[in-house]
Formats: sequence, structure tokens, C-alpha cells
Amino acid sequence: MLANYGYSDGSGTYYITLDTDKCDGCRDCVTACPQQMFLVEPDDYDDDKAVIKEAMRKDVKYLCAPCKPTAGPRELPCETACTPRAIVHSW
Repeated sequence: MLANYGYSDGSGTYYITLDTDKCDGCRDCVTACPQQMFLVEPDDYDDDKAVIKEAMRKDVKYLCAPCKPTAGPRELPCETACTPRAIVHSW
């Protein structure tokens, strides 16, 4: 299942998408994120899965900005820490 955390506004769409089928709850994203946006908690089936902290979901655009590349494609630290395509950013 894909879980989207973030928002859309007049300036664009800013989401972090977590693929819960690929997330194994390893917590690597928690340590990789310089903003400490991730946490791991049990889902409806008691499997540990990564989520974005509730208080940070409306600030994804600003919190991820320091990691965002200024030119060309580049994966963010949370993306490279996890299973490929388990974490994807929309911008």
C-alpha cells in the first residue's frame, strides 16, 4: 500500500510516499533523515512500518529542502537508506 504524507498548494505538490509493502520497519530512514521526520510504529497488522511524524506533515516542502538537489536527479538520504522505491518524494 502507498501512504502519502504531505500536501498540495498553489506552489506545487509536496509528498513523501512510503510503500508499506516494501518497508520492513528497519528504522534506517529514521537515522538517515537529518530533520528526524520519520518514526516507525506498528500498522493495523502489528507490523512495524515507517511514517512521517504528524506534526511535520504540513512542512514537508521546507523540512526536505536542505536535502533536495539544486540541479539534476539525486536521491535523498532517506531514499538511499531504504529498500529501493520504498520512499519516494513527489518533487
